[in-house]
Amino acid sequence: MPLPDGYTLKPGAIPAYFDAMLQAGAPERFSVKFLEGLEFKSTNDRTLIGILKDLGFLDTDAAPTKRYFEFLDKTQSRKVLAAGIREAFSELFALNKDANKLTADEVKGKLRTLYAGSKKDSVISLIARTFTALCEYADFSSTSPAQPPAEKKDETIATASGVTAPEIKVKPAAPHKSVSLDSLQYHINIVLPESRDQAVYDAIFKSLRDHLK
Repeated sequence: MPLPDGYTLKPGAIPAYFDAMLQAGAPERFSVKFLEGLEFKSTNDRTLIGILKDLGFLDTDAAPTKRYFEFLDKTQSRKVLAAGIREAFSELFALNKDANKLTADEVKGKLRTLYAGSKKDSVISLIARTFTALCEYADFSSTSPAQPPAEKKDETIATASGVTAPEIKVKPAAPHKSVSLDSLQYHINIVLPESRDQAVYDAIFKSLRDHLK
């Protein structure tokens, strides 16, 4: 996502802008006329529309988005704004996860790197001051993505090669049931050698009789 282009020449007015939005509710379209109805009639106030688009509060036609309506919940408004700032300035937060705590000069230094010469220093300064003013109004206490519950993984065992493998879980064997010996039957198959000598067979059968008594 590209870095925002929007900025205001009146960063000190940002709290008043958002407070007025909370009081007025969402318009069908956030137009200059609507902004003037909020008593912001200076041409310098009109840059707020671009900022709200950068933050995901308005679509390209300046119609309120889901985020705008979520912002209208006063118990969540500042957290919703923080989420919009994190998203709009994701590249800045990638450089410093606590970018919202940086000073305007520190933000300017990092933005200068990110814009890589595509913007003048004077414009970068205005964007940095706008960013810090937005962060001062927002609540970043719980805007980090929630971590999903850790999945329970199979324990691993080390092999001789040093590679770990999933532990094989063996179900305990069912308890053995007692069996009466009287119910057992034996079947013995005897393979006799080929021989023409009858004495060989007589000896085999005699041995069987002696051992199977």
